[in-house]
Amino acid sequence: MKEKPETIRENYKGSGKLEGKVALITGGDSGIGRAAAVHFAREGADIVLSYFEEDKDANKTRQLVNNEGRKCLNFRGDLRDESHCKDLVSEALSEFGSINILVNNAATQYPEDKIEDITLAHLNKTFETNIISMIYLSQLVVPHLKKGDSVINTTSVTAYRGSNHLLDYASTKGAIVSFTRSLAKQLAEKGIRVNGVAPGPIWTPLIPATFDEEDLKNFGKKVPMGRPGQPSEVGPAYVFLASDDSSYMTGQVLHINGGKIIGG
Repeated sequence: MKEKPETIRENYKGSGKLEGKVALITGGDSGIGRAAAVHFAREGADIVLSYFEEDKDANKTRQLVNNEGRKCLNFRGDLRDESHCKDLVSEALSEFGSINILVNNAATQYPEDKIEDITLAHLNKTFETNIISMIYLSQLVVPHLKKGDSVINTTSVTAYRGSNHLLDYASTKGAIVSFTRSLAKQLAEKGIRVNGVAPGPIWTPLIPATFDEEDLKNFGKKVPMGRPGQPSEVGPAYVFLASDDSSYMTGQVLHINGGKIIGG
């Protein structure tokens, strides 16, 4: 990327909001996942980082977490693989003894302008990666969560406004909203909170890897603020939802989207 995303603002000051916590973050090698990891670390949490195959990016995230004085366990693999998910949770518990925060953030997308151009292979991969693996991993982690712990799911503005060229991706993000609300109801009596974040156009490595040059020129310019957001502007939302600051909040979604009015 010619223009590197900003992971965390220099003037962001941690205050121990997540001291002693352990966060498992999927898709944590770059972009929003990396921002969540580094913000969590600055607030005192240790990190378990799940990523697909981007070793260089994942090692960079681990270094950034280490620079904050916290530990980071990197775990490489495909979340669509049942055994990988089981090993991920097992290794996290073996390394740190507990999991307090689960951030379901991993996702993939394949833009197509026509529904008939969406291949079955891409359709299956998108759903398996974005929502099916999210539900399965949550099944594995939830039994280890306790009162005061939290699950945070990354959905998208596309779940609410739709997307003409990301039809299947937007559909999975809509499913994530419903999953968030439903799991929140299941776990409320246990004191475990489940919330989501719905980013708008955020400048991450996924964007230039997905869209052509023409789309990149206009990326983020249609929102009221007239620009794409930075991961550093999304990371604090995850801190809020992971910390006691959001203790009376569950089944909700925060909209970090540059001013797009959703549901108003």
